[in-house]
Amino acid sequence: MAVVGAGPAGLVAAETLAGAGCRVTVYDRMASPARKFLIAGRGGLNLTHSEKREAFLARYGQSAAWLAPMLDAFPPARLRAWAEGLGQPTFVGSSGRVFPRAFKASPLLRAWLARLDGLGVELKLRHAWLGWDAGGELRFSGVAGEDDEEASVADATVLAVGGGSWARLGSDGAWTTILADAGVDIAPLRPANSGALVDWSDTFRTRFAGAPLKRIALTSGSARVRGEAVIAASGLEGGAVYALSSLLRDAVARDGRARLLVDLRPDLSVDALAARLSGGRKGESTANRLRKAAGLSPAAAGLLREGGHALPSEPAALAERIKAVPLEVGGMAGIERAISSAGGVARSALDDHLMLRARPGIFIAGEMLDWEAPTGGYLLQGCFATGYAAACGVLAHLGHAPPARWSGPWCAADEGKARDDG
Repeated sequence: MAVVGAGPAGLVAAETLAGAGCRVTVYDRMASPARKFLIAGRGGLNLTHSEKREAFLARYGQSAAWLAPMLDAFPPARLRAWAEGLGQPTFVGSSGRVFPRAFKASPLLRAWLARLDGLGVELKLRHAWLGWDAGGELRFSGVAGEDDEEASVADATVLAVGGGSWARLGSDGAWTTILADAGVDIAPLRPANSGALVDWSDTFRTRFAGAPLKRIALTSGSARVRGEAVIAASGLEGGAVYALSSLLRDAVARDGRARLLVDLRPDLSVDALAARLSGGRKGESTANRLRKAAGLSPAAAGLLREGGHALPSEPAALAERIKAVPLEVGGMAGIERAISSAGGVARSALDDHLMLRARPGIFIAGEMLDWEAPTGGYLLQGCFATGYAAACGVLAHLGHAPPARWSGPWCAADEGKARDDG
């Protein structure tokens, strides 16, 4: 069996196949495996989330119904059990996100690679996938480059080479041309979990670029997200922005711009905030009033003033402004700066086992598939679940017995409530 791509989706597919007794070779174009996984885990590896099933699935938007059976087969609790089986226990943070206790990706990856080695999985690095030759064999550039080609014969192949973001770490989207030429329907790759572009004034940009906006809420249309953001020279970055990026991206594509409302004090109602603003000392400066009564940081107060509009003096009107600072988003950061990508192999191009209809025996997993999710553990969980599903598809295609079904809880909130194994 061949697995192309040594990220989480490819490696879990390789582990599943090898665990079923298959001989597996994993190919990757980079000099070391799981580069994006390692970089993403430098500041704390967010493996998954502890939300209950319904809320968790809703994070995948229009792809939720399609991904649900795959996530049910490899849910958050199974991912946690898998990590703990590698000697990397996990914990649920205050935000509901799940992290390994070591907090970083490197100890988990080392243990994972050791397990794969013990299962007999062969890892071939610096091998970029080039497509197929005339006989249907996989083509790879060897360690000396494209002039040093290698071919590989495999009973089945799992392709998991990533989407189109973070090209320097291996996922450059070059595979879209290869598959499109093979008759596979590809949805164009677009940035996901990307920053919002806002045309700041020079004064605001110079003073506050890099400053955080903590404990805020963002609203786009009917969607509201609480979290944090960072003021960038080009606009807004951060988890709360990423959670709304698909809505903002689609609104910009449709209307040429998007409207984003920033609630700088989501923990207070307008009336409660107005009451605080009414209690200031006579003659107190607006800056002190915003800092002491409203509890705004200098960056938050600066955002409130951005655009050149005079601040209301009346407490109720000022409170309403603090609770809904309007921003015009003129675009989204490009895919080269995005955390992940949307688009990829269309569902219509696949059967129920993630096998390409145009090329039987070729299965697709991870970010190559046309789905997207926000940060917070949902991206990694989706990659693990689709990688596992693709491997199960390979086993079914070749007539092998399927792996044992998961019979534990769905997530941390369901501990002690085993799911029906029938």
